[in-house]
Amino acid sequence: MVSFSSLYFLFRFLPVFLVLYFITPSKHREITLLVGSIIFYAVGEPIFILVLVLATLLNHFLAIQSWKVGEGFSLHEWQTRRRKHYMIRAVVLDAALLCTFKLLSSFVDSALLPLGISFYVFKMISFQVDLYRREVWSRPRLRYTTLYFMMFPQVVSGPIMRYHEAEFDLTRSYSAEQFEDGLKYFVLGLGMKVLLADRLAILWNDLQMIGFQSISTPLAWLGAAGYSLQLYFDFWGYSLMASGLMVMLGYNFIENFHHPYASKSISDFYRRWHMTLGSWFRDYVYIPLGGSRCSGIRLVFNLAVVWILTGIWHGNGVNFIIWGAVLGIFIILEKLLYGKLLEKIPFLGHLYVLLIIPLTWVVFAITDLPRLGIYFGRLFPFLGGPGIAVNQNDIVRYAQNYGLYFAAGIVLCIPAVFGFYEKHKKNPFIILLLVVVFWVSVYFLSTSAGNPFMYLKF
Repeated sequence: MVSFSSLYFLFRFLPVFLVLYFITPSKHREITLLVGSIIFYAVGEPIFILVLVLATLLNHFLAIQSWKVGEGFSLHEWQTRRRKHYMIRAVVLDAALLCTFKLLSSFVDSALLPLGISFYVFKMISFQVDLYRREVWSRPRLRYTTLYFMMFPQVVSGPIMRYHEAEFDLTRSYSAEQFEDGLKYFVLGLGMKVLLADRLAILWNDLQMIGFQSISTPLAWLGAAGYSLQLYFDFWGYSLMASGLMVMLGYNFIENFHHPYASKSISDFYRRWHMTLGSWFRDYVYIPLGGSRCSGIRLVFNLAVVWILTGIWHGNGVNFIIWGAVLGIFIILEKLLYGKLLEKIPFLGHLYVLLIIPLTWVVFAITDLPRLGIYFGRLFPFLGGPGIAVNQNDIVRYAQNYGLYFAAGIVLCIPAVFGFYEKHKKNPFIILLLVVVFWVSVYFLSTSAGNPFMYLKF
């Protein structure tokens, strides 16, 4: 139910919800969306829906207390202090909620991590800070704050939309053209997930079944590249589906990816990858710490904090902390040493990204440190191990089996391809192609078990 790429969602929940949503008078549609969102989440998490509801009510209560203190255009010093007190209390409670369930899932049972908690807690924190900063321009109403935290297209894996981006207090416009645009984004995302990410996932699963010590060095590099594309099209696909649903419902499109594999540095890559998470850490952690307008030592500290927290946010394993730390080191080196050189020589920057990013994704993917060491031993056989010649012909078979998916993935990584789609998306041939993508995706969903979205576990 909680997966957009399930037949249940596509042919039961979504059609019924859309009919009810659009037959509801426009001024009451947010109520229909709220009820549908509660049902959507409760079916997937019948117990942890209580956590989401209680956290939502608590955040709304604290927000109202803060708003009452600060109503008006000018604030006295005591009002600012009081509002800050409410903000800190809310942020601490939200962070404690997230940390508690992260620890429970790590040391007691992984099933104790509520679905989407990393995403909706970050929404709650941003809401409280924006309220304190007076970036929320009208008194928060219960139905708006509840809808903001629970909205079903975003509650599971984002994007992490800001409260003001929802424009709850404005008259929402609806049109057939807007609905069609949202539907197209949804189908594009579905195709990326089912026809690319899920197919490439089989390659990575095969390598794990074979055992990393038994694959050749060329196949190890192919696996790293395959996992990089798998994760990209899985999460970009989800983000397009989520944002497409929002557009269908009358909200603005939230961009979460902007062709990251066309980047010229690691810093640039993470400005384009999971953009709403990156901007969240920038606005609520990095800039409050001092950002880049500080001494070199302080800059290193600020970046280190952001990237260690990013690693912890993504998962409980030590590998996630290593992943965040490694990325932080590369970004610090770019800031202090060779970032300007990469900008001056774009080809070098692109090559650098395409080499480093797949290696970091290997660290991200393999939670067991000994197995991670074995995989890097296969990537770089001169570091130790049986050498490059292990099963040296395995690359031929896997390249033949997955060459088409790699070719399609590489083409879709080119910014001009998506630009061509945006320019010609009303062309009948493009529309026909999307229809084919939808029904082929449905065919694969009906004939296979299907994989959940990779970011559902974070």
